[in-house]
Amino acid sequence: MHFLLIYDVSPDYLARRGEYRNEHLRLAWDAHARGELLLGGALADPADGAVLLFQGETGEAAERFAQNDPYVANGLVQRWRVRPWSTVVGEWAASPVRPG
Repeated sequence: MHFLLIYDVSPDYLARRGEYRNEHLRLAWDAHARGELLLGGALADPADGAVLLFQGETGEAAERFAQNDPYVANGLVQRWRVRPWSTVVGEWAASPVRPG
């Protein structure tokens, strides 16, 4: 199953993220190495959020990531949520569905 971790970031996110970026990226690459995080990155034009794609039986890895993320702890992320994503098309779809 796939899960999206969706961040809504503060208006000063770009100005403040440098101080916390290395720790944030370390957490992200560690989650990737464990096979939990597939993709992640900031939204652009405008830079008002970020989306991280996790995989697993539950959304626990995504929730744990957010709870330990320095962007969250230091107020760069104003709101976060984890949403199950029912992927059905593509090479990495969790539940592929082909036309009948």
